[in-house]
Amino acid sequence: MFEPSPAPRVFATPPGTDFARDLVRGLRTRMVGQPPEAMARVELYLNTRRMQRRVQEILSEEGALLLPRLRLVTDLAQDVPLPGLPAPVPPLRRRLELAQLVDGLLTRAPELAPRAAIYDLADSLAALMDEMQGEGVGIAALEALDLAEHARHWDRALNFLRIVTRFTDAEAPPDPEALRRKVALSLAARWRDDPPDHPVIVAGSTGSRGTTALFMQAVAGLPQGALVLPAFDFDMPAPVWDGLSDALTAEDHPQYRYRRLMDLIGFSAGSVTHWADAVAPAPARNRLISLSLRPAPVTDQWMREGRAFSALPEAMRDVTLIEAHAPRAEALAIALRLRHAAEEGRRACLITPDRQLTRQVTAALGRWAILPDDSAGRPLGLSPPGRFLRHVAGLFGRQLTAEALLVLLKHPLTHSGAARGAHLLATRELELSLRRHGPVFPLGEDLVAWAAARPDDQPWAAWLGSLIDGLAEVGKRPLAEHLDHHRRIAEALAEGPDGTGGGALWEQEAGQAALLAMEELTREADHGGAMIPADYADLFASVLARRDVREAVEPHPLIAIHGPREAREQGAELVILGGLTDGTWPALPAPDPWLSRQMRKESSLLLPERQVGLSAHDYQIAVAAPEVVLSRSLRDAEAETVPSRWLNRLTNLLGGLKESGGPEALAEMRDRGRTWLTLADALDAAGTTVPPAPRPAPRPPVAARPTELAVTRIQTLIRDPYAIYAQHILGLRPLDPLRPGPDPRLRGSVLHLILEDFRTLQPGETPDHARARLMQITERVLNTETPWPATRRMWRARLDRVADWFIAREAQRPGTPALIEEKGSVTLKQSPFTLTAKPDRIDVLPDGRLHLLDYKTGTPPTQKQQAAFNKQLLLEAAMAERAGFAALGPAEVARITYIGLGSNPREEVTEITAELTGTVWEGLEKLIARYQRRETGYVARRAMFRDDFAGDYDHLARYGEWDLSDTAVPSDVGEDGA
Repeated sequence: MFEPSPAPRVFATPPGTDFARDLVRGLRTRMVGQPPEAMARVELYLNTRRMQRRVQEILSEEGALLLPRLRLVTDLAQDVPLPGLPAPVPPLRRRLELAQLVDGLLTRAPELAPRAAIYDLADSLAALMDEMQGEGVGIAALEALDLAEHARHWDRALNFLRIVTRFTDAEAPPDPEALRRKVALSLAARWRDDPPDHPVIVAGSTGSRGTTALFMQAVAGLPQGALVLPAFDFDMPAPVWDGLSDALTAEDHPQYRYRRLMDLIGFSAGSVTHWADAVAPAPARNRLISLSLRPAPVTDQWMREGRAFSALPEAMRDVTLIEAHAPRAEALAIALRLRHAAEEGRRACLITPDRQLTRQVTAALGRWAILPDDSAGRPLGLSPPGRFLRHVAGLFGRQLTAEALLVLLKHPLTHSGAARGAHLLATRELELSLRRHGPVFPLGEDLVAWAAARPDDQPWAAWLGSLIDGLAEVGKRPLAEHLDHHRRIAEALAEGPDGTGGGALWEQEAGQAALLAMEELTREADHGGAMIPADYADLFASVLARRDVREAVEPHPLIAIHGPREAREQGAELVILGGLTDGTWPALPAPDPWLSRQMRKESSLLLPERQVGLSAHDYQIAVAAPEVVLSRSLRDAEAETVPSRWLNRLTNLLGGLKESGGPEALAEMRDRGRTWLTLADALDAAGTTVPPAPRPAPRPPVAARPTELAVTRIQTLIRDPYAIYAQHILGLRPLDPLRPGPDPRLRGSVLHLILEDFRTLQPGETPDHARARLMQITERVLNTETPWPATRRMWRARLDRVADWFIAREAQRPGTPALIEEKGSVTLKQSPFTLTAKPDRIDVLPDGRLHLLDYKTGTPPTQKQQAAFNKQLLLEAAMAERAGFAALGPAEVARITYIGLGSNPREEVTEITAELTGTVWEGLEKLIARYQRRETGYVARRAMFRDDFAGDYDHLARYGEWDLSDTAVPSDVGEDGA
């Protein structure tokens, strides 16, 4: 195939061409005149399996023929078996072994990282070992580092790395990367003595990893060996190539990998020739992109070389720049452009590392029934089986909350065998019970007690109770036991109580992938040691997160979504580069917990900027497509974004080349982008404008209005009448939270239970004994009513702080408690309305008069607030005078007292007179009479104490579409209303 040559044969294709098609074209050209079997003797090493499939498809387009031997540079150990080499250690096994070492490190030094980071640190450590083995860097290189100028942290990290080196000993089983390097070295040695007589070609790789570069060096030295490099920058001058020699300043340049290959293999940029006769779709654009990507120290060349460009608007004619105001607008604009390409019958591809953007674009395309071919698939941990298994793993070693239980019961894979409808019905009823009555942490016995009155649900409750009982007691145990228990619980939940049907847990692609992950973990469990349940859940989630799954669906044949690394493998006519914001594309280098940047440089390891350089090369390939859309969002969910450094360079360069029409070209790019943004805005706009709802004041029929209210609801009737309408007329009550918390309502309830039991000082009881009794009652009530340990301690401490003050005040009270938490009522004479009350406490004074007390966990209401809104005790006093409490009869009230037991305890005392209670009662009668008239509406948020107070029915009143300055709009509702 090749003529003899003393120099390495290095070929390349320019950015923008279809690399796979050009590779096949060049191969066919060189095989002209050769017998058919000559093609079968060619060994072609490609960079990825996707590239391998595409090359095979292109070779097969012209009918039956003998294919070359297509191999992968990453599968050297499998494709080129060499005798005497051991099998590699499975990556998961090595990761589990490293996780145990990291666990020991964090046990000795917990300040280094949280335990949840064990498996992330094991991942980064495995990646470091993989890199060291691939680059041929041993521990000796790290030992030689001078740490005098480095922080103490790095010395500790290096000491830990010395422990890890036992995995890299010559006697230890090799990791996959170490085995690949051994194969590459063995091949190179064999080929030096006995080179193959057939063509050996490495195509599509940049040699960014040490082992791959080593293999490419060996191939380049063969008599019939050749390299075919993708997206080689033929436009970059020799002085710029020479300036890429320092990794510290050039690692992030897209062509740096080739400069490194030049030094390793021994060729120059001028000796690289075109593999095929294909011409880049936009040569002028390629030259402009090349100039924009020059290393920062030589950007002064922009002005000097930029003068050579002419007619930049023509060169950038097929480039569109979308600068959306929000991520959603960006996604819609991209989806519209892809849809337009599909209508034109053109192959289009979105390339972006932003998975959130790809999900939004996929969702937008769904409205036109376009399903793109997404190469990334979906993380296994986010698939239905992955989420289900993670939920189950999270049950071990912790108290089961009602929320966690219901999340699991409602999962589509739970009880996915037979009779799922009955399961969902039982789940609904259980949820309502848990919301209303609890408990916060349900046990199996609680489920059985709930089902006692529901015979049909008793088998279901017993099945569920048997599965959840004992999960909280799981402690540290071997990984194999965790996995066995995990799988048994997951399969039982999926099957249902009858154990028939098998459930759908392991079905379809995602279920099969989850089963493979579970089985692989089981095979390697002996290397995982023992772990606590939280660590097991983190491990399991981490394993699933590293796997992707693709469902078997039929995607659109012309529309695809790829990650940046697949840029060289696509052959689309339209390429959209989405998410071009700094931090997204390129992503910021991940922090390295083991080695600093300088330590990496001194030990000949790859610098963090390597990933930026690889991303820059992907960008250079994608932006050279026949038609290109550059897209970014000006803002994300939190703040303004910074444009990608490459996009920033391009726009700055265009803006500075005024004589060549750069500003005009940039303006036209933005104009084309605004066209799609305008269409996206129109698509996103509602078809009809819905006017905002007015401030409601519903007027139901008088017969439907409440005829009984508690004194505590009178304040609500004054402040927010709409809440009375919603609760007492519509019969709507807020659903109790699924995750109940220690809210003010519970705190008040607990306080009342404590003081109801305490009552007051007993005859002859000393303050110290009274205080001790109060705290004993507090302990008992908190243990019964408050399931949160931290809350119990905090509330106990709060009451302890005010206990002395409270006991002292109680000792001074002259009365005797006569009524505690007993209900009373009075019916108004002027209207059929009953006022009810349940006073916290009523004392009888020595003179026979009454003293009404009410406990508050916060600040008691002031005299002005009581006069206008907080009329609870005033109304209870008026009720007592009108024989509202049967046990007391009609009695005169001396005073009312609000006792505030907050951080600053105080009392608000009001002396009661007949005139005061008479005025209050008269005001009540007028208030009730007003609401007994049809023309009086229940105004929403009429006189709220604070504007930011959230009412239970604000969403029903559509608060937010109106504000408190709006006038209420009465509307008749009910039988004879709207």
